[in-house]
Amino acid sequence: MTSLKKGDKAPNFEAKDQIGNTIRLQDYLGKKLVLFFYPKANTPGCTAEACDLRDHYTVFLAKGYDIVGVSADAAKQQQSFTTKYELPFPLLADEDKEVIKAYGVWGPKKFMGKTFDGIHRTTFVIDENGFIEEIFAKVKTKEHATQILGK
Repeated sequence: MTSLKKGDKAPNFEAKDQIGNTIRLQDYLGKKLVLFFYPKANTPGCTAEACDLRDHYTVFLAKGYDIVGVSADAAKQQQSFTTKYELPFPLLADEDKEVIKAYGVWGPKKFMGKTFDGIHRTTFVIDENGFIEEIFAKVKTKEHATQILGK
């Protein structure tokens, strides 16, 4: 779905997280960033994905990665999701879909025979200099950390 490719400069972004902090791509320069886009907080696949990343969070940190999640949910929904599942990383409440569209993960989807616009579950690994190192368009929600870390 996304037109971005490995080696491209990652689109800059600035958005509020679940508690109102402003999160920017430039905040992560010097670190690797796992930027994961998911359709909706508190749904089975998104919960499995977020919890898998949570369960491996210390491994990510030890390897120099940080993690940020993005969906079009309101901050209140993101905060509830974070609290319920004890997620240690920020979740951007991208209600206006600026970040989602900048990364090209918004578009037509099919579910149960119906077509609608939504977020395509996609993860971008961004290197220390702000370039896309890897893109995961076929996310395995229960094994996403392993997909990213390559173990």
